[in-house]
Amino acid sequence: MPPVTSRLPGVGTTIFTVVSQLALEHRAVNTGQGFPDFEPPARLRELVAHHVGARHNQYAPMAGAPALREAIAAKVARHYGRLAAPESEITVTCGGTEALAVSIQALVGPGDEVVLLEPAYDSYQPIVELSGGLVRRVPLARPGFGVDWQRLADALGPRTRLVIVNTPHNPSGACLSRADLDALAALLRPTGAFVLADEVYEHMVYDGVRHVSLNAHPELAARSIVASSFGKTYHATGWKIGYCVAPPELTAELRKVHQFVTFAIATPLQHAIADFMVEHPEWEDELPAFYQAKRDRFAALLRGTRLTLTPARSTYFQLVDYGAVSDLPDGEFALELVRRHGVAAIPVSPFCAAPPPGERLVRLCFAKEDATLAAAAERLAQL
Repeated sequence: MPPVTSRLPGVGTTIFTVVSQLALEHRAVNTGQGFPDFEPPARLRELVAHHVGARHNQYAPMAGAPALREAIAAKVARHYGRLAAPESEITVTCGGTEALAVSIQALVGPGDEVVLLEPAYDSYQPIVELSGGLVRRVPLARPGFGVDWQRLADALGPRTRLVIVNTPHNPSGACLSRADLDALAALLRPTGAFVLADEVYEHMVYDGVRHVSLNAHPELAARSIVASSFGKTYHATGWKIGYCVAPPELTAELRKVHQFVTFAIATPLQHAIADFMVEHPEWEDELPAFYQAKRDRFAALLRGTRLTLTPARSTYFQLVDYGAVSDLPDGEFALELVRRHGVAAIPVSPFCAAPPPGERLVRLCFAKEDATLAAAAERLAQL
């Protein structure tokens, strides 16, 4: 066999896989990887069974089932005021991950620069590198994880092809405001750069604050691909269904890649989601209160520990500072936590090229049953 030359020599198994596998081995409470341990809505599951029985089991159209694209267009109009054309501006993908991957591959070529705001989700950089692009990272400002606009301006250059923004932000829960989007638009106005907006947690924003989507900012929407996730919204991460909203020219390019990656997404699931969106448009409006209650319950339980909580303004993640209980780097602490204390957590450093010295943060997921949250807090209280 000839030697294998890796296209991603610096990439190993993701921290999410490592921690989840250790959680299984040690029978730990898994508050690490971001998935619920409860089921999607019963009606949605009934609709899946219905559409399997209704013979919706062959390839869907490459861009997505028309009924689902129409339901997405109605949702985007209702929430954000954007009139996206189902036939030319909406594409159904294999989860948010494929939405991000095909968008990057469609836009980025050899030598192009891509700006990431870090902490940045770990899939962004490898896809940029596979596309031949170069990553430039701009750290978000601590403690609130806001954008340092001067540093972002300094990172933009003549080779900047794409800026990736994640709002609501994983892992911090920070959210971009309308003023932030205005500032981003002003920075990009004289450039030829596009924007990829990872908005998969769009319906998990708390304390009466509404998500500010790039879909609701006409100037940015004209140069952006916005990625969303039904897996997050409907507690069904294993279904791997997401979508992109983008202007026709960008949609045409991302579909060129999408058709050779997955081509089409699970047909009965698409039909079921489309029906559910029409039957229950209130679901997205009620989701923030559902998860805010879980956030508050988990926070109350964690007050009995020596961990320090940072404000969780969105997503279903809670960052905690463990500096009072350990001086270990976060990766080592996370491994010790699952092996010795039976709780899975995700370190923040894998989201960063150069985490701030001395930062002691791990991410906990509160998209769990009450009993799971109580069990995790009981074990963390022993630290």
